[in-house]
Formats: sequence, C-alpha cells, structure tokens
Amino acid sequence: MPMPLMLNEDQVQLKDAARAFIQAKSPVTAFRKLRDNREPDGFDRKLWKEMAELGWAGIIIPEEFGGVGFGYVGLGVVLEEAGRTLLASPLISTALIGATAVLLGGSSAQKKEILPAITTGGWLMALAHEEGPHHSPYAVSTKAKAEGDGFILSGKKTFVLDGHVADQLIVVARTSGKRDAKQGLTLFLVDRATPGVKVTRMHMTDSRNAANVSFSKVKLGRHHVLGGIDQGTDILDAVLDRARIGLAAEMLGGVREEFERTVEYLKTRQQFGVLIGSFQALKHRAAEMFCEIELSVSVVLDGLIAIDENRNDVPQIASLVKARLNDTYFLVSNEALQMHGGIGMTDEFDMGLFMKRARVAMASFGDSLFHRDRYAALEGY
Repeated sequence: MPMPLMLNEDQVQLKDAARAFIQAKSPVTAFRKLRDNREPDGFDRKLWKEMAELGWAGIIIPEEFGGVGFGYVGLGVVLEEAGRTLLASPLISTALIGATAVLLGGSSAQKKEILPAITTGGWLMALAHEEGPHHSPYAVSTKAKAEGDGFILSGKKTFVLDGHVADQLIVVARTSGKRDAKQGLTLFLVDRATPGVKVTRMHMTDSRNAANVSFSKVKLGRHHVLGGIDQGTDILDAVLDRARIGLAAEMLGGVREEFERTVEYLKTRQQFGVLIGSFQALKHRAAEMFCEIELSVSVVLDGLIAIDENRNDVPQIASLVKARLNDTYFLVSNEALQMHGGIGMTDEFDMGLFMKRARVAMASFGDSLFHRDRYAALEGY
C-alpha cells in the first residue's frame, strides 16, 4: 500500500527536533560568521559532530552499519530545516550522496569500512562528476586506463561539493566509450590524500563549499572500484536522482523561510501610515507564492517517499521535483527581495543570502531546462 502524502508521528517529531536544534545551534548569523571569517573548512566541524551524535550523518544508513535507518523522508525533513538557516554542513555531500553511493554500489567490504565511519561524523565524502559549466552527467573526459591489475586515473572535475574537506572522493571516470556516451563509466573511491590528486577550493557565490579537483596519473587498484567496471551509469543515475530530491528538500526550507519572513514584513511595514500588506497587488503576489509553495511541499514529499518505496518512477519524480523547486525558489527569492524594498538589497539583511543560495542550488544537479528535457525523454517524447 502506498504511503500517505503526509509525515507520520515519528517524522513530525524529527522535524520539530531538527528545527529546534538548527535554529539554536546554527541560525543565519552562524552562516554569516563562516562567510565573513573565510573559515578554511567552510563549516563547523564541532557542530557536525553534534549532528552525527543525533544520528543525522547516518540517517539513511541501516542499523547493521551503525546508522538509524530512518529513510530518505527522515533525511529530507532535516534538510528542509537546514535550508531555513542556510546551514553549511556535509549533510548533502556525505549523509545523502556519499552514503547513497556506497549503499547502492559498494561491496560488502566497502560498506563495512565506510558506512560506520560516516555515521560517526568522522568520514566525509564528495561526488566528483561535473566537468563543464553546466550539468551533464555523461560528458566525462576523465579517464581511468587499465594498467596491470589496476588503473591510472587522469582528468579534471569542477564544482565538487565539499571537495576540499572530503576524506574520500567518488570519482566518475570513463573506462570505455566516447566522451558523451552513457555507457562506459566507472565509479572509483579515491582518498583525497592519494598522490596525484590536487584539490583547489572555490569561493562560491552562495559562500558554500565546492572545489576543483585534478587527477594526474593517480594509481588505483581494483578494490577502488565502486560497483562494476563500465557499469557505473546505473549507480550514478540513482545517486543523482536522490541528490536532486534531497537538495530540493533543502531548497524548500529556504523557500518557506523567505516566504514567512516576507509575510511578516508585509504585516508590520507601513508606508504613508498604511500597512503595505493591505495593498491588493502585494496580496496577489503573496497568494501566488503561497500556491507555488504548497505544490512544492507535495512534490518534495512525494519524491522522498518514492525513494523509500523504491518506486519505478524515481527518475521522473526526481526531475519533476528539481524543476519545480528551481522555479519556486527563483520566484520566491525574487519576490521576497522586491517586497522588502531597498533594505532587501543590503547585505545586513538576509534576503540576499537566500537569493544567492537559490541561484547556486538551481544550477546544482540540473537546472529546470535540463530536467524538463529529461522528463520528456523519460516519458518517451
């Protein structure tokens, strides 16, 4: 029987607990401090340890590997609350993407070694797959050439989320076929400290962590392969779909926070002695935002449920969810800034921070044009 499109009691309790913890421990002011101090890590390691102690680092990891096995809906509600304060953490790169990749493609030995380390907060991971300015999962030039009983890895990756702090990179490399071929990809687990790996931190518009990574004749063994040789596409597609839905959950948190702040501003800001919330034009714009947000709430939850139920339509719902949240975050971030007037443009006010985050999140794992085209292709058009 399909799960109802609503949170159960345990999930509501987790959401409430996550909101209380994040609001207290990492409000937007904490994010500002990380940005203004140019913190080398780009996130608070002590806070990450506390989050791991709450079980969040291993929230999708089964209990047999030290996790809590609370599923993607559980992780989604935590990510939504993180989005409300622009929390910078390895939740997406490690707890979502890294854990998913190992769960889906890892050998028994890899799972036993990596998953328990993730749950403690002591092992960070990052997916290195992009090579160009736009999301293109199969446009891979990085090559892993078979040599002896192993491989020689050479190439470059861009926009690697949390790449400069990751202990281990999940590298998408081509072991056969031409650059844009869907087949012939292999995933490798590469420790960041491996000779020939060079990581350069990028300072992103939204002040979040990303890096460029180059590989110069990096020697790898067969035990570094995640999944099968030339069979990485299925794992990569599944990982990216889960990343898209998880990121959309975080985006939803930012959308809701912006909307709630804007409505409160409309209720208190006066112009010529009249509350601006009484202006019909602003009422109509607020109503449009509300409708778009309610649709977004439904599709995000449906996407998270689809993963937990292992539904056949996960690829379609992932593209639907990401396109919807791209559009909603764009609309709400623009409207929130405009409705706050001149103060919305100042750095001391938070609306600009949410707008910057919106723009980077919209481009991550595929923009709306990419996902509309992908959805049509998946449906046979």
